[in-house]
Amino acid sequence: MTGFAILLGFNLLGLVAEHVLHLPIPGNVIGLILFTAALFLRIVKLEWVERSAELLTRHMMLFFVPYIVGTIAFLPVLRENGLAIAVSLAGSTLIVMLVAGSVAARVGRKASLAPESEQGKASAGL
Repeated sequence: MTGFAILLGFNLLGLVAEHVLHLPIPGNVIGLILFTAALFLRIVKLEWVERSAELLTRHMMLFFVPYIVGTIAFLPVLRENGLAIAVSLAGSTLIVMLVAGSVAARVGRKASLAPESEQGKASAGL
């Protein structure tokens, strides 16, 4: 119960920050950023929220029900623009995969080169 209260508290904190500071970012996202920062800064321990987060993750499909029902209201629009929507979804997915793959490859190359350069520095110092 404590973990659930912590998660809701960060969500509320984000909503308040959005309303008070007039930020263009949704309050839920601000709360998530604050919660992540609190986890990294060890203000909140993972053990405090782990069980509640697992429960929410396990039943995550329930959170999508309103969106799925809302999509049904737009079925005529989806029928008219189905091809354009499908092409844009496939294209954007392909672009995201290419960018993520190239970034991962660059990070992997730098990580594999880093120990060799450190070894070179260590051997030069001897």
